[in-house]
Amino acid sequence: MHELSIATAIIERADELARADGTAAVSVVTVRVGELSGVVPDALDFAFEVARDGTALAAARLVVEQVPAQAYCGPCAQEFAVGMPPFFWCPHCDQPSTELRSGRELEITGIEAQG
Repeated sequence: MHELSIATAIIERADELARADGTAAVSVVTVRVGELSGVVPDALDFAFEVARDGTALAAARLVVEQVPAQAYCGPCAQEFAVGMPPFFWCPHCDQPSTELRSGRELEITGIEAQG
C-alpha cells in the first residue's frame, strides 16, 4: 500500500510547515487528491491514522478533497469529465483531447493549528 508512504510524507511536510509557523500541534491537514493520482482516499485516510501516532500530528485529522479528472478539447473549447478509467474523447465534438486540466493533484492545501 503506497498510501502509507504518502501519508508519512504528508505528516513530515505538515510538521515542517507547522514548525516554521511556530505551531506546536496540528489539528487538521487538508489535501487535494486527483481522481487519476493513483491514490485511494480511504486508504490514505487509514494510512494517515496509522502513521500519525507518535508524531506532532498524533491528534490531527486528515481532510481529503477529491478532484475529478477534467480534460479540455481544443477544437470545440469545451471541458469534460474524463472518468475512470480515463477516456480522453470529447463527448461534444467527437474528437480526441490531449490536455488534462485536473485530476492528477496530490498536494497539501491547508494546515490548521490545534487550538
